[in-house]
Amino acid sequence: MKKEETPKQRQQALILFSGGLDSLLVAKIMKSLGFKITALIFQSCFFNPKIALNMASKYNLKTITKNISKEQLKIVKCPRFGYGKNINPCLDCRLLMLKIAKNIAKKNKFSMLVTGEVLGQRPMSQNRKAFALIEKESKLENKILRPLSGKLLPKTIYEKNGLIDRHKLYAISGKSRQEQFRLLKKYQITEYPTPSGGCLLTDPEFSHRLKIMLQKNPNCKINDIKLLKQGRLFWNKKNLIVIGRDEEDNKQLEKTYKKTTDILMELVEYPSPLMLIRNFGDRKLINNELKEIGKMLIRYCSKTKGASNLKVRVRRPTKEYIISIVFANPPYLPAGR
Repeated sequence: MKKEETPKQRQQALILFSGGLDSLLVAKIMKSLGFKITALIFQSCFFNPKIALNMASKYNLKTITKNISKEQLKIVKCPRFGYGKNINPCLDCRLLMLKIAKNIAKKNKFSMLVTGEVLGQRPMSQNRKAFALIEKESKLENKILRPLSGKLLPKTIYEKNGLIDRHKLYAISGKSRQEQFRLLKKYQITEYPTPSGGCLLTDPEFSHRLKIMLQKNPNCKINDIKLLKQGRLFWNKKNLIVIGRDEEDNKQLEKTYKKTTDILMELVEYPSPLMLIRNFGDRKLINNELKEIGKMLIRYCSKTKGASNLKVRVRRPTKEYIISIVFANPPYLPAGR
C-alpha cells in the first residue's frame, strides 16, 4: 500500500536557485523537512543558467527557467535603488526576481517562497534594511523564507502558521562560509560550484564596456549587449567595432550579426579574425572610412607581415564586395585581448 503523504509533504516550496552552495543547502534543508521542491532558475544576457541547471539536474530538482533579459536591461539603464560597486543594481534585480517568483508561485499554487540569502553576506542586497525594503516593495512582507539565517530574522508567516519549525532553521550571518561547509556533510552535498562572480554586472571590465555602451547608445538592446562579450572592443565615434579573438568569438559574431544594419569584414588571402561594425549613428560609413577601420583588423593578422596591399571582404546589408587596404608599414601587433 502506498504510504499516504503528510500535510507538510503536500506543500510545494519554490526556491530561487542559483546553483551555488547556499541555494543547494536550502534545497536540501527544505527536502529534509518534508517539502516538495521546485528550483526557479533565472536566465539573462548578464548571467548564464548553465551551472544552476546542471546542479538542479545532479540533485534531482524540478526546475522552472525564466529569461529576464529585457526586464533586467531596463533596470540596468535606470535603477531605482542605484548601483553597487560596478554597474550592478542588486536591489532592483532582487526585487524583479521576487516579483516574478511571486507571480509564478501564485499561478502554480506554491505554498512558500524560499531563498538562499544569508544575512550580511552581500553589503548591498543582503542586510536587514535591504530585506525589509525588498519585502515591502514586492508586497511579500514576512513571506520570504531564508532558512540559512531564519533564526536571526523576523518570523515568517510560514513559522507563525506552523508550516515551518523555527528551531530547525539556522543562524548564519556574514561572508564566512565555515558554517555552510560544516553542513555539506550533514546534507550529503558532494559536488557544488566554486564561488564566482556569475553576474557580469559585477565584473569591472564588463561594467566599463557597458557604461560606454550606455553613453554611446542609451537605447541599446539585448543583441547589442551580446557584442560586449564577444571579442576585442573599440569605438570609432558612434561605431562599435568588435574583432574576434579566436574561432569561438568569430562564430558568435556571425550569430550576433544583424544582416539589416551591421558590416562584417575579413581578409581574403590570409587567415583573419572577423570584424563586426555596428553603427549607432545616423550616417552610413563610406568605403574610405572602412579602409581606415580595416587597418585595425590587420593589426591582429600575423601572417600579413611584409605585405603592403591587402584585400578585405566587406559584407554590407545589401551587398558584398572587396576593398584594398594599402599601407607603407604593416600595422601588425601581437594578438592579445
